[in-house]
Amino acid sequence: MADIRDTQFIPILTEGGIPAADVLEKVYQALVEKGYNPVNQIVGYIMSGDPTYITSYGGARTLISKVERDEILEELVNTYIETKKNAR
Repeated sequence: MADIRDTQFIPILTEGGIPAADVLEKVYQALVEKGYNPVNQIVGYIMSGDPTYITSYGGARTLISKVERDEILEELVNTYIETKKNAR
């Protein structure tokens, strides 16, 4: 059993081998093409787990369901941090 004082490391393995960044890009584009606010829709999906926040257009809903929500969140946080570091 791990020491509870240690930070837990969760290895993220993408089911189906699709990188979360690629999924986000394709889902984002599908949402834009259908006239939705992609940020609001993706946040709604991450917070609720309800796939109906994501359009089925272009297979976006099916695609996003192949990636765990924690993988999506990890990708978003990593990208945000890298962007902030590179801006300095």
